[in-house]
Amino acid sequence: MKKYLLIIGAVFLFSCNNNSSVKVNQGEAYFEYVEYTGSDPYYDQHSLDQGQFYNPILPGFYPDPSICQKGDDYYIVTSTFSFFPGIPVFHSTDLVNWTQIGHVLDRPSQFNNDSLPVSAGIFAPAISYNPHNDTFYMVTTFVRGGGNFVVTAKDPAGPWSDPIWLPEVPDIDPSIFFDDDGRAYLTNNQDPEGGSLYQGHKATWIQEFDWKNNKMVGPRKMIRDGGHNLADKPIWIEAPHIFKVHGYYYLTTAEGGTSINHSQVIFRSKDIWGPYETNPDNPLLTQRHLPADRDFPVTNVGHADYVQTSTGDWYAVFLGCRPYTAKNEYNIGRETFILPFTWDKDWPEILPKDETVPLILDKPNLENKLPGDKPVMGNGSFSWTENFNGGELAFDWIFLRTMREKWYTLEEGKPGITLKLRDVNIRELKQPSFVGRRQQHHNMSLETKLVFTPTTEQELAGLVFFQNEAYHLTLGVTQIDGKTHVVVQRAKEDPSIQRNMSGDNFDGTVEKVILAKKDISANYNGEILLRTSMKDGEFSFEANTNGEWETLLDGIDATYLSTEKAGGFIGTVMGLYASSNE
Repeated sequence: MKKYLLIIGAVFLFSCNNNSSVKVNQGEAYFEYVEYTGSDPYYDQHSLDQGQFYNPILPGFYPDPSICQKGDDYYIVTSTFSFFPGIPVFHSTDLVNWTQIGHVLDRPSQFNNDSLPVSAGIFAPAISYNPHNDTFYMVTTFVRGGGNFVVTAKDPAGPWSDPIWLPEVPDIDPSIFFDDDGRAYLTNNQDPEGGSLYQGHKATWIQEFDWKNNKMVGPRKMIRDGGHNLADKPIWIEAPHIFKVHGYYYLTTAEGGTSINHSQVIFRSKDIWGPYETNPDNPLLTQRHLPADRDFPVTNVGHADYVQTSTGDWYAVFLGCRPYTAKNEYNIGRETFILPFTWDKDWPEILPKDETVPLILDKPNLENKLPGDKPVMGNGSFSWTENFNGGELAFDWIFLRTMREKWYTLEEGKPGITLKLRDVNIRELKQPSFVGRRQQHHNMSLETKLVFTPTTEQELAGLVFFQNEAYHLTLGVTQIDGKTHVVVQRAKEDPSIQRNMSGDNFDGTVEKVILAKKDISANYNGEILLRTSMKDGEFSFEANTNGEWETLLDGIDATYLSTEKAGGFIGTVMGLYASSNE
């Protein structure tokens, strides 16, 4: 019965559209809607009781969270690397319900990235509020761009200023702390005095930041060499944050790299300039010692930031991953989690070392005051449908690299989005005609209706699941030997490509490989339904031109798009694509 209803519904959809007035010009592709459904096994097996919520709070590719507070309002920003607009800004009043209110970097003048690999770009933004001038500050690193910069705004929704570059601050992960006396300090990660003693040996430095003139002043000082214990050769001490409580300055940093050995450590000092003593119970957050085959694991946890609520409670936000194999393979990237923490003898405790990160938590003692008409970030199992009839793209939709030409068209009150086929493909280090959203479940499906007639073998339009320039999957319509085909294709693997985190050795020249194809020219009227699904670690690809879904390819190993295989810092971004240079 379910299959019968599906077929009837599809026939109805096609018959209605054949009588519609949708007209697509040559060199364009029209997508009428996008429909997403996601439901992972944990949510299927564990329902919420009243007063509970699911972790993570920002599912999908939302890594490196930073949080700040003004009154009863809380704001989070996360890394975006080479995607544009850069750095989403989320708002909440209860730490559970989050709505995106904008992006920090939404203009080309703020983010000049035309040719960097996807895992370069904007790293580890840190947001803070200065009560002395009622201004928000965001400081970050533009990797393989201009280095470190700060931007400011009176309202976190924007507009934010153009970058104020900080050439005196080297390396990565700056963060600004505003002290009670009106002075401000910037901490960041860089090489220790005298240079590194081993691979990954880093240190935490501090310098005063003159917020009245937006510049660094005075000397720089190393306040922590290595991490918890230099004798253990800790690696990649990064993402430092300072907060003040109990008469101490607490310095907290990530340690161990952002994969399975990731952790969070903490130090304290009576003087902001140090010396900083180490917490004897470090790390205060990690999962690296737990068995890989545990049920519903959260791995790679660290890169934490902290906030005290208006009711006096403390919470930490941090990144974590939800793998679907015991090999720590995950496609949806590093996500934003939250945990309450307590104080024991002047040291915070986030999670006992023998406990796993919980995926269900009790709600904080806070009130949700978000407007009812604002979209709230979903977590748990959920679905959404985008009809593109609002005249502007929702904040969820992002592009690869800085947008300098508006190659898509929306009409107020009319459904659908039209993409211009441009002479760029998704394997190049340029901006393709690709608009995407983050994949947020490992069991999911994405469907669209495409109106498009290719005229050459270089023209293609359809769905893309993108992990990076050399690792992605495409389901689309193109020409082969003069006939219209629906195809499944991916980038051709090249062992010479070094899959390091920032793509330093990748030049953007990758060939494509067609995995499956079907000639649809006999009954193709220019309209097609496309659907890509992932379930139980496998991808399937379907098309529908006559009212019935037909599988082109299934059983594709989904770990092909996992971070463990594809490398990089991002998670899968799925969306709509059109090119005249395939």
